[in-house]
Amino acid sequence: MKGIRTFTIAGFFLIAGIAAININAQSGRENSSTRSKINQRPAQASPSPTPPPEAKPVNSAVDNDGEVIKVDTQLVTIPVRVMNKKGHFVGGLTKENFKVFEDGVEKEIALFSNEQQPFTVALVLDMSYSSKFKIAEIQSAAIAFIDQLRPEDKVMVISFDEEVHMLCEATNDRKAIYRAIKSTKIATGTSLYEAVDLLVNHRLQNIEGRKAVILFTDGVDTTSRRASSGNNLSDTMELDALIYPIRYDTYADVQNMKNKTTIPLPPIMSPVPLPGGDPFPIPVPTVGQPNSKGTTIEEYEKAREYLEQLAYRTGGTIYLASTPENLSENFAKIASELREFYSLGIYPDDVKAGKVRKLKVKVDQPGLAVRARDNYVIGKNFKSVR
Repeated sequence: MKGIRTFTIAGFFLIAGIAAININAQSGRENSSTRSKINQRPAQASPSPTPPPEAKPVNSAVDNDGEVIKVDTQLVTIPVRVMNKKGHFVGGLTKENFKVFEDGVEKEIALFSNEQQPFTVALVLDMSYSSKFKIAEIQSAAIAFIDQLRPEDKVMVISFDEEVHMLCEATNDRKAIYRAIKSTKIATGTSLYEAVDLLVNHRLQNIEGRKAVILFTDGVDTTSRRASSGNNLSDTMELDALIYPIRYDTYADVQNMKNKTTIPLPPIMSPVPLPGGDPFPIPVPTVGQPNSKGTTIEEYEKAREYLEQLAYRTGGTIYLASTPENLSENFAKIASELREFYSLGIYPDDVKAGKVRKLKVKVDQPGLAVRARDNYVIGKNFKSVR
């Protein structure tokens, strides 16, 4: 009897351990009680010190002679892309070829930079279990994207699961960027909104020059606590950076997991009888119950609209990735497009925070189409000393 009891109790803990492992393995989309947080991985280069709250960002632009000009107040910066009737980018334009209208009134173009000026690119990668791509496919496509940027372009790398990981501050050191990309790991949870909040409200604010965000995700958030989709979209109205979401659809995969609600146990893993009592039921692992967060059609529709709005409000473009080849093609398109933007800077007359101002950019040459954001909002921290 002593031998049997020892076997039974040991078997109980073994079975419970297996059940726990199975539960954890399928919890990528489930809510967690652990509060998500930003994680700075020590293996990467130390981040630049954050300016004190009272420090005001200094904008820069490039005049027609290519000289960098720094100013002591914020500008409203408008990324602009000009295309001909065949859809090809039109380069070589000067400040005199453009006109900018705010609420119907023509504004002076205070600063101008042409398509040759470098970008700072934020590469933001969703590393939750919901990703339909293998980690090697994501890393390979991201590195190929970096290789297509210009040597003077800078890149920061951020990944997110339940936590947000700042893997590499903005740099043009390609080896450091590659190391950051290769350090990404798949994990549980999806704190997409917190990753966007970190980027928009902290990392991009004090970066000078032209900026773009490449956001690789399905758009479904399951674990953010300190940020929301509404806050993200409001904040991007004040952002002077382009956002390019690369969306992949995991809805069908998630539904397949929901249909497999239980994992059958072998006959030996039946309820274990304990001395002096009724059999103790061993919990059977479940996968994607119907009320699991991040699995409904409504949540996926919200995710699609959220990513579309991020692109629309900033003048970027949303891409859909379905295969590794398609993913690489989308990265390549974005790298090419970043070489096809002008930047125009204007000073607003009214600096009242929160007011939506309509924008219209025109060129003086017939037959050309202009793509630019059509409105902006001045943030509460905007101050003008003109």
